[in-house]
Amino acid sequence: MCHEPVDRVPVMCQLAIGHYFLHSGRKPAEIWFDSEVFAQTLVEFQRRYRFDGLLINLPGRPPNWRTALASEEPEGASWKLGWKSGLVTRIPPDDNAQTYGAHDAPLPRADPATAHPDDPALWRLSGYVWNTWHAPNLWDIPFDADLADANTYPEWFTLTLRTARRLAPEASVHVEVFSPFTHLMELFSYEQALMALMDESDRCRALLHRLTAIVVAQVRRLAPCHPDAVLLSSAFAGAGFISRAMYREFVLPYERQVMNAIHDFRLPGYTHTCGAIGDRLDLMAETGVDGLDTLDPPPLGTVDLAEAKARFGKRLFFKGNLDVVNEMLRAEDSVFEHAVKQRLEIGKPGSGYILSSACSVAPRVAPQRLQHMVTLAEEWGHGDLSNGHF
Repeated sequence: MCHEPVDRVPVMCQLAIGHYFLHSGRKPAEIWFDSEVFAQTLVEFQRRYRFDGLLINLPGRPPNWRTALASEEPEGASWKLGWKSGLVTRIPPDDNAQTYGAHDAPLPRADPATAHPDDPALWRLSGYVWNTWHAPNLWDIPFDADLADANTYPEWFTLTLRTARRLAPEASVHVEVFSPFTHLMELFSYEQALMALMDESDRCRALLHRLTAIVVAQVRRLAPCHPDAVLLSSAFAGAGFISRAMYREFVLPYERQVMNAIHDFRLPGYTHTCGAIGDRLDLMAETGVDGLDTLDPPPLGTVDLAEAKARFGKRLFFKGNLDVVNEMLRAEDSVFEHAVKQRLEIGKPGSGYILSSACSVAPRVAPQRLQHMVTLAEEWGHGDLSNGHF
């Protein structure tokens, strides 16, 4: 990540939550809601696949989460959790949990025409909380607490990070926070949020300002627990959602503030943005990031790794670029091997590259394929790695 000399290209993939559900032998509800079980699962898979690091991509959970449950039962191949609040969570065998109201009604989101950043009820809307935190009615945080204050967040907020750090002292442990723009999308729901950028732009900026303070507080709460890096998840900031001009207005200034907070702790920070980002790598660099994640290649995205490295390789490290569908999930072994070797040849000169799937590894990618990925890196990932900066 710092373009330092290394003995080979490191390997670290983010696995879809459904991959853990399918291949861990643990109950999905425990992986999803139990911080210690999730940390144990992350470390188990990091060692199983011999990855050089792992990403904690779910927030910590209250240890007493089960006391909020009214029922837990199988529902075909899925699991159904009933909460004392009346909400229901369904967890598929290979996908993220989804939560609903009575009779599967969608959970309430904020109204873009009336939402006010100083309204404490705004940040407790079940639709927003479930889709960002996945733990409604579980918080033991006072209703009117200031979420922009790092001291507001309880011990359980960092529990997954602390547990993984203890269990895997030899691994590079990264922790994820959500971009202010992602929070805005979840607050309103995607369609409503995209419309609000045009119809309620002033309100969106005011909310983004508040959301940035909240994300910065979370960084300040997590950073003292010694992660090796902080990932800013900004999945919805690609060209499939917003233009370059909107990125400059609604993403760049707020993510820059988050990156500044990460750097206050002398930690590397990088951004995860899916899909078509080839037209905005320069703007992403302006946020102050140290690296970029995903880098989806065509047809899923628009990033050519060689071009990106030629333009920004002195400034940024890169992680990803393997097509998770056409080069990993559906590919023949020969296609997969060729893709891995190609990325290694492009990425390894001068260091600054982490071999990885572009986005999350699909749930049904064969475990043997991921193990083989590391073997290929051990065989082909050596070479021009000790030149420092280009």
